[in-house]
Amino acid sequence: MTIKRFGSTPTGPGGRGLPFTRAARAGDYLFVSGQVPMGPDGEIVEGSIVAQARQTIENVRAILGEQGLDLKDVVKATVWLADARDFWPFNKVYNEYFGAALPARSCVRGDMMVDCKVEIEVIAYAPEK
Repeated sequence: MTIKRFGSTPTGPGGRGLPFTRAARAGDYLFVSGQVPMGPDGEIVEGSIVAQARQTIENVRAILGEQGLDLKDVVKATVWLADARDFWPFNKVYNEYFGAALPARSCVRGDMMVDCKVEIEVIAYAPEK
């Protein structure tokens, strides 16, 4: 099996010269690295869990889109929240994006490596054409 890796960009999500692969394809699956609410300018978006969840999911969606995929192709999501009290408002946003095709999901509280409220990684089914 061939593994293809898709690197980071100098700015924006996954940028800043971090040792970070945005996504990797192995067989029929695309593994998207953990995304945070980083805007195109490379800065964490300000605001509530709602704003940060939207930006994070949009970052995931953009990486999927680069590979010709969308959120409906996601089979597994792992979510980290900095504050367990954000669980219900986060779920509302998550459902807006994934509600039509909910993937399997884990969601835990954890300390973040950057000053943000949420991180999401996904695995998508992406059969080679």
